[in-house]
Amino acid sequence: MFEPNRTPVVVRATDPILHNGVCMTLRSRDDVWLVDGETADPGMVALLVTDRLDEAMTQLLSALHHQGYTRIVLVAGEVDDNEILSAIEHGVCAVARRSEAGADVLVRLIKAAAAGEGALPPDLLGRLLHRVSRLQRQVLQPRGLHMGGMSNRETEVLKLVASGFSTQEIADQLCYSQRTVKSILHDVTNRFQLRNRSHAVAYALREGLI
Repeated sequence: MFEPNRTPVVVRATDPILHNGVCMTLRSRDDVWLVDGETADPGMVALLVTDRLDEAMTQLLSALHHQGYTRIVLVAGEVDDNEILSAIEHGVCAVARRSEAGADVLVRLIKAAAAGEGALPPDLLGRLLHRVSRLQRQVLQPRGLHMGGMSNRETEVLKLVASGFSTQEIADQLCYSQRTVKSILHDVTNRFQLRNRSHAVAYALREGLI
């Protein structure tokens, strides 16, 4: 049984030194609980630490996915736009650079993942949004092309999720109830067979829907 008020987290790393360093950092925190599960239990978060988003990282992500983990936090030394989208499609819902991943940041991302939310570094998210916006302006719109599949309110909600707003903040801004916002996100993830909110945002960005 998991301890109340503590988020269970499994740490995996491509290097034993990285693994030990992160474990030492998290053991000092009372709000997370380090476990060593081979299969995911409800509410369990996997924290993956790596230098690069390379083949070793991809293998770890695939292993976690097969073990049933859908709440994965990735901490990497270097990240770029395409690699992040690929990682999210493998189940990653929160990302941080190693240089920025102190104890407080790690715990915040773990708790966000446990709650079904996610986060990306602001500069990376901004570049991804700019890329998609440019694609829509310069490629799709001049040709009269439109990427369909989502309603206006679904794209509005996903844009706010991509900007880092919480469920309550989205509800307040759009004058919806929290239940309506959750229902919209649930419909989108089910319809497109997506894993979580971050995967929904990555999918919508890749398809030019937002």
